[in-house]
Amino acid sequence: MIIDHRTYDFHPGKMKAWIACYEEYALPLQKKYLGNFIGFFTTEVGPINQVTFMWGFEDAGDRERRRAEMEADPGWAEFGRRSAELGALKQQTDKLIRPVSFSPLQ
Repeated sequence: MIIDHRTYDFHPGKMKAWIACYEEYALPLQKKYLGNFIGFFTTEVGPINQVTFMWGFEDAGDRERRRAEMEADPGWAEFGRRSAELGALKQQTDKLIRPVSFSPLQ
């Protein structure tokens, strides 16, 4: 298993609107195409105006295939358009991480 670990930073005052847009337009498509939704988190202590979310995949090829299917859906372009209109995103970081043998999440 690999985990797609994404951290998005937002301009002050714009995160809440982006989360609402994400929940309405992106999340249903991601659940449909990506499958293994691990979680979505906001920061309580540390860098503010930041979210982290994670999706699990069998391997990098599985991730690539599923993301290509999702990105071909016209609804994904609609989410991208609405997200861009908000002008909320400041920075995005994406990491692929792998659990070690003793990790409870496999």
